[in-house]
Formats: sequence, C-alpha cells, structure tokens
Amino acid sequence: MEQSIHQFHIPVMGTSYTIDTPIRVAHLGISSVMSLIDHRLIEQIREHHAAVFGLPFEPIDEWAEDAKARRITAYLNLVADIVDIRFEALKNSPFVPGSEITTYFELLSGASPLRQRYDRMLQMQGTERTEEENNLRALMRPGSIDGNIMTKVDSTSYTRDGRALSTEYNDAHASLRGYANSRLQSSLIFSAGMNPRLYSYIASFEDFFPDEHGEIKKKIVLKVSDYRSALIQGKFLTKKGLWVSEFRIESGLNCGGHAFASDGYLLGPILQEFQDQREQLTQELFAMVQQGLRNANRVVPDALPHQRLTVQGGVGTAEEQDFLLSHFHVDSIGWGTPFLLVPEAVSIDEETMQLLVNATEKDLYLSKISPLGVPFNSVRGSSAETELLQRLSIGKPGAACLKKHLISTPEYTSKPICTASIQYQKHKLADIHEELGAEAPLSQKFDDVTQKTCLCVGLGNAALKLYNLKTYAGSQGVAVCPGPNMAYFDHVVSLREMIDHIYGRISIISRTDRPNMFIKELSLYVDYLQNKIRECADEMSDAQRNYFKTFRTNILNGIQYYSTLFPSLSDHFRQNLPTIQRELQHFLDLLSELHELVTEAVPTPA
Repeated sequence: MEQSIHQFHIPVMGTSYTIDTPIRVAHLGISSVMSLIDHRLIEQIREHHAAVFGLPFEPIDEWAEDAKARRITAYLNLVADIVDIRFEALKNSPFVPGSEITTYFELLSGASPLRQRYDRMLQMQGTERTEEENNLRALMRPGSIDGNIMTKVDSTSYTRDGRALSTEYNDAHASLRGYANSRLQSSLIFSAGMNPRLYSYIASFEDFFPDEHGEIKKKIVLKVSDYRSALIQGKFLTKKGLWVSEFRIESGLNCGGHAFASDGYLLGPILQEFQDQREQLTQELFAMVQQGLRNANRVVPDALPHQRLTVQGGVGTAEEQDFLLSHFHVDSIGWGTPFLLVPEAVSIDEETMQLLVNATEKDLYLSKISPLGVPFNSVRGSSAETELLQRLSIGKPGAACLKKHLISTPEYTSKPICTASIQYQKHKLADIHEELGAEAPLSQKFDDVTQKTCLCVGLGNAALKLYNLKTYAGSQGVAVCPGPNMAYFDHVVSLREMIDHIYGRISIISRTDRPNMFIKELSLYVDYLQNKIRECADEMSDAQRNYFKTFRTNILNGIQYYSTLFPSLSDHFRQNLPTIQRELQHFLDLLSELHELVTEAVPTPA
C-alpha cells in the first residue's frame, strides 16, 4: 500500500459535513472520508456539483431499481472525475508563488521527503530545475477518496407499496454495492462494529480481492476502539480471503458523533497493545487470508501486504500528532472536529459554524439524542435542538420519519420504526402517562423519549443549506456532532492555517488551558462512569456493580500506564509534566470516591 502524501487525514463527519470534502481537498494530496448512507442527500449533491463543473447529470429516481446503490456509484464516479480534473490542472500549473502546484508542496510536512525534494528544487537553476520540476510532477498523487459505512445503519428497505426487499437492498448493503461498483481505487471504512451479514457480502465484489499482481483496488479499513475488536473482526474477514488494509483506532469518548465507551479502556494503553502485538496480528491475519484465498481458488500473494495503523479522536496540537507518529509508529492521524471550522474543507452552514466557534466545554456534551440509543456527542443550541424544543412547546413531540435510515424498533408496529419519529413517541409517551399520570412530563423517562432527534435529516441539512438546496418542510434544523476537542478551537481558519497548525508551523489555539489529549479523554471516562453510577446509586444490580468495577479497574490501569509513560518521555510533553501528574492524582482520588459509591449502593431487590 502506498504511503500517504500527508501525515493526517480528514475522517467522516456526519452525513453531510464531509460529503464533498474530496472535491475540495483531494487534488492537494489530502485524504478524506465521505459517508455513503444517505442516498437522497448524495443525489442532491451530485446534481449540484455536476452543474458547478459542467458535467453531465442524469437523475436516478428514488424508486428505480437499485436506486440507492446506483446513486452512490454515480456520485463516487463524479467525485473521481472532478478530482482528476482538478489534480491535472494543479499538476500542470507553473512552479511560481501562489500557484496551485506550489500550494500542494508548501502544505506538506517539513519532514516529508517530497517536501524536502521540492525545497532543494527551489535552489536549482535552468535545465536542472526544469528536469527536477518534471520529476516532482511525476511523484505527485491526489489524496484518497474514501467512503464510510456505519454498519449498524442497515435497516430493511421497502418498495413504494410497502413490500420488504431482500437483504442486499438494505441500507448498508446498498451503500457497499454502490462503492464496489464505482471506479474508485481507495478505501472503504466500516465503523460501529461488526455486521457479519454485511461483512460476508463484501466477498461478492472482485475489487476487494488481490489481483494477479497482489494489488487490491478497494481496500477494507476497520474503525475499532480496542485490540480485541480488531482481532475478532480481522479474523472474520480474512477467513473469507478479505485483507484488512488498515485498522483505524478511535477514542471511545474523545471523538465526534456516536461514542462507544469501550468498558473504560483508554487510548494510550490501547495504542500500546497494538504496537506490542502489531507484527503478531499482521502475521496471523496474513496466514489466515492466504488460506481463505486458497479456499476460494483466488490469487494468493506471497509478500506480506502492508497493514496501516491510524488513530483519531481528540488530537489538537502538532506535539500530540508528532508523539503519536513517533512513539506508536502509526501511519496517519485523523483530524476531524477542528476541520469543522475550515470552510474550504467541509460543507457547513454559517449559523452552525458560528455555534461551534462560540462553543465551550459546558456547551459540548454526551447526549441521548441518537435514535440508536448510543451516546452521541452534541453541542447545545443547534438549530435542530431549537426545532425539537419548538415542537415540544406546542405539544407535538417527535419528527416526521422521512429518510428511515435509523429505524430500529418494532415495539409498537409490525415494521421497525425510529425512536425519534412521531409515531413511536406518541405510543411511548402514552405508556409513560399511563404509568406516571400527571407526573409523566416531569419524569426522566419522558425526557429520554422526547430528546431523541431526527439525525437522518439533521446531519444532512448543513450541506443543503450551504448550497441553497431543497430541504424537507418542517425539518430544516441542522444537527452537528463535534467532539469535546471543539472547545479549544474558537475561530474560523483557512485550510492552509489548519495544516500549518497540524505540522507545527503556527498555532491556532488561543487558549492556554487546553489539557493533553490523553488527560482529556481520561476526564471524559471518569465523568461517564460517575454519571452512570449516580443514575443507579439508590438501587444497583449485581451486573451493574460488576460492570462499574471492571470499568473502574480499566481506567486505573490506564492511569498507571500514563504515570509511567509521561515521566519517561524526553521529547514530548515535558513542559506539561507537573500539571499532568497532578491531574492523574486528581482522577485517582475521584475513582476512590466512586469505588465507595459502588460499594455502598443498595442492591436491587431480588
């Protein structure tokens, strides 16, 4: 696998925030990830960009045969065409100040061999310089145009007249097929855990297997939160002859979007385990994929393919990036949340961007708004939240279920429906009123139901509002899902400024109290545990008590790891070491108090 031009990538953010990021940045060598679930949004964005770039557009009707997959394929091919056009224009521009090709090289890290070669070229003259300019052009590559599928978003699809379609027409399955049928040569990232049915379907497509030269046109990337998950998912795929080209490690809580607390395992120890087991993991999976390919009578590569290891979640300074690259030897760092303040890189409306500019720690919180029942990183005051509160104020909880990507429960209906829908909330609130009477609207149960938000529409509206495209009547609010790191970025910046910040050429963080990324994540885990314990402190089951003890033990192990790690470092974080050590002790004290709460909690009656 080719190494990336840059040492960072832009991860997927919502359904719309990075929906056209490759069009914006891939020609500059920057890799990014688009969500491939929302085919309606994708069709609107395809029509928009086809018009902007003067390329043909043939609409695909929503109810046409295999419309979801065909819309995704058509959009990915359009994106590839646009990136090719932009990259060729850039590559053929002159090496003069301010040109696109000059920008391409100036954005690179000073440690990049390509940047160093460019700097040497600037000192050359005459034919020697001309020859080296041509050599540099030959070495240039665009960033990767990658896709993301959240494996849990795989609900059954129906015909216009309500008949259920077969499994391959499910949301995630159709998205996979749409990507597989595109002409892209890139990576498909699977997030939110293993979906065996979906993973088995990958084997239906030739591009995910090595060709006669051992090359894989479409690579599989697994987003994981711990080593065990990587091993289990990796084995499942390699047994089918499918190679995992990258494990993308994400912090359980110090991230954007849905958050998975991973039983208290902290990012530092997780990375250490990957580093310690990396060679063994790769060798074991390679042996399994060779056997899987033999069983399928396919080409079996002799050479061990490179398996990338990347990490994302809460990275905010050049020092943190350098540490992750040098200490854990990862291949790339994901910078997500900070890019929400880079209008050149993402699709975001002005109102939402200003909301993020002004957001502080108290505004950013782990919410219960996701219809999937998974904690979701949110910011207070979004237009989607305002819209929800307006509906509640007139006694109309719930939202119209327009896109149906997150339908999940058959509790009241023969077909699954979404917990954010009017239909579901009407039934659920009636049950709560019957149980609690006049106290129902004041109860936590009532709040837990009514705060569920339509993320299908809300997460897609940012791009539609930016481009003045059609939104759904009555559902125009924008949902946004930044990570906690957003609190430390407080102004809109250019793409060059953000990349200069990433590589340490400038700093765009004005605050002096930003905590180290590992300490921030630790605080989030302790807060999470504290809130969970308090929710059931009056009455706690044995299962809950054991879960809390395990969670606490894993955090303690993480603190012990950090207590040894930070003092041993000579090149990173030395200036902040006294503060870090005080914070570690503070969290040890808090965990001791939490242990007492768990010990003293009243057991649930048998």
